[in-house]
Amino acid sequence: MKKIPFMKLSGAGNDFIVVDNRDRVIDPRKMPAFVASVCRRHLSVGADGLIFLEKSRKYDFRWRFYNNDGGEADFCGNGARCVARFAYLKKIAPKAMRFEGSAGVVEAEVDGEQVTVRVPEPSGVRLNIRLAIPSHRRRRNDIPGQAIVSHEGTMLEGHAIHTGVPHFVYFVHDTSTAEVIGIGRPIRRHEVFKPAGTNVNFAQMVDRHTIKIRTYERGVEEETLACGSGALASALLAALVHKAESPITVIPLSRMPLRVSFTQSGEQFSNLTLTGEARAVFEGQLRPEAWEHPKT
Repeated sequence: MKKIPFMKLSGAGNDFIVVDNRDRVIDPRKMPAFVASVCRRHLSVGADGLIFLEKSRKYDFRWRFYNNDGGEADFCGNGARCVARFAYLKKIAPKAMRFEGSAGVVEAEVDGEQVTVRVPEPSGVRLNIRLAIPSHRRRRNDIPGQAIVSHEGTMLEGHAIHTGVPHFVYFVHDTSTAEVIGIGRPIRRHEVFKPAGTNVNFAQMVDRHTIKIRTYERGVEEETLACGSGALASALLAALVHKAESPITVIPLSRMPLRVSFTQSGEQFSNLTLTGEARAVFEGQLRPEAWEHPKT
């Protein structure tokens, strides 16, 4: 197969590979395996996700977003901002554009490295969800240098919302000490969120216009430096639960701020936008070895 042009972009710390697939250089049936291979860190380009830009009959283009495990997702806030910057840089779309995807139509505006996306209204608000998850307490054994782990049930209370993809938000006093992996992983696959699972956010109120978050991402199955849909989810739930007010600055693990703006009426939100940096890092060509598994 011939070499495949690509661009690598970073949206507030979320990194994505973007491929112009308007000429179907990648067969849709082969996309999951292709994505899982190319997104491998150390063995290939490596990324949190991969975006295919395709033709649209009605809008500037259509996008398809895949997490780095090869699973297709309906939406990604930072991914939407990055594909908009790519489309503008490649002269596929003007500064103000509209593109379609599984979660609906996204409006975007590019202003240098800053990109704002207007996204579909959220749904599925569920407040005060109590979850029983296992907790892990390590205690010393009598034998020096060894330890055993005991498991005890822990009850957590948080909130859920669908901002293109499902999110659970758990408010904490300090995100720096949050057990993102230890708590995030069991919640991500908790029976309450089956069969699709959920993304898990740990949010800290700073003031009525500022929050900090850390996110365990479904499909990446690790903590990521940022999550656009998680920023949207956390900001909206901060407004509902802690009376935060628009606009809200969301500070992810990367410390590259995102701004969430909205109009609120009770539990209903409209005019929802996400703004932040979408950095075009580099571009090049994927060689077949990028998606071929190493011979053993």
